[in-house]
Amino acid sequence: MNFPENLRYTKDHEWVSLDGTTATIGITDFAQRELGDIVYIDIHAKGKTLGAEEVFGTVEAVKTVSDLFLPVAGTITEINPLLDSKPELVNSDPYGDGWMVKMTVNNAADIEKLMNAGSYAASVG
Repeated sequence: MNFPENLRYTKDHEWVSLDGTTATIGITDFAQRELGDIVYIDIHAKGKTLGAEEVFGTVEAVKTVSDLFLPVAGTITEINPLLDSKPELVNSDPYGDGWMVKMTVNNAADIEKLMNAGSYAASVG
């Protein structure tokens, strides 16, 4: 499995990339493999300010629906428009075109509290 070193990870299998105060968030390669074929992404949080670990949407696979949890507190500024018509991008490119939301983080230092690639890899075995 692929866990890029430049990202941070949560126990709920989301990844975060930070550029200044803008974070890009998606689900990990591990998560998309566990879910299987993703058929629908439901995110209606644009413009909302949410706390860390609050639900910002759901991902629906053929056999299950799973909540998406925000890794850090902040305001959702963008939802990936490609996922409306191509939710399978989360399966094929979870760290690229399959990203889910962008947000302005309240405290960029909170990202450093998340797991690095090695810690996340160890947590999922």
